[in-house]
Amino acid sequence: MLEWIQRGLSQGKVTTRYPRGPEPAPDGYHGSIELLNAKDAPPTLEDVCPTRAITVDVQQRVKLDRGRCILCGECVRRAPERFAFRADYETAARSRSALVLGDWENEQVEPVRQALGEQARMLRRSIHVRHIDCGSDGSEEWEIQALWNPYYDIQRLGFFLTNSPRHADILLVTGGVTSPMRKPLERTWNLMPDPKALVAVGTDACSGGLATEGGKVAGGVDQVLPVDVYVPGSPPAPIAIIHALLLATGRLTPGEVAA
Repeated sequence: MLEWIQRGLSQGKVTTRYPRGPEPAPDGYHGSIELLNAKDAPPTLEDVCPTRAITVDVQQRVKLDRGRCILCGECVRRAPERFAFRADYETAARSRSALVLGDWENEQVEPVRQALGEQARMLRRSIHVRHIDCGSDGSEEWEIQALWNPYYDIQRLGFFLTNSPRHADILLVTGGVTSPMRKPLERTWNLMPDPKALVAVGTDACSGGLATEGGKVAGGVDQVLPVDVYVPGSPPAPIAIIHALLLATGRLTPGEVAA
């Protein structure tokens, strides 16, 4: 105990300042994939991605779906002139279409509830969060658990865990929603009082990820319930999840980053 007290006194406060200040990613961090060149691509480029996040149209234009990307880096290794890793945390989006990169026409689907509309104003402080695993590989759970450690200390922003859906304001969902978890997910959502928000955490929750090929999952949470915020990544970092929670409560707007 004395050792920990001494360490705390010597190191001082180590909790991140985010979102009051930017959180720089460490060297080599792979937060997302950047599309460098979307033109004149061979059709065989689609075969590079194991989750079919890359598509090439008849005019040889590339589209990259970050909602399906598991950050394996195969595209970066095999086509470095077109793809590169980005060391960014703020990757969450309010609509599924906003996760798609490419220069060809892309239908922009509006958020399901427009940042919860006026209801977002009510979700500002003392927000209770319920997490439900609907078939993830477990990696997202480690990142969510880290939100309540001394470094991220998400309680300083007014977010608290709850086991009861009746007390929850935000539902964090991981996994692509397996058949046995579909009904429990719907029941949890229906028990939550309004105003409420749903955040899909991780590539599996955004699109189903690798599991979509087997047909054992719904293919993403939005195939079952309306999603307010998508957080791509496999898994997304704790700061990325905090960014998503701030989007869900209207405390950050799409495209806004910590100053």
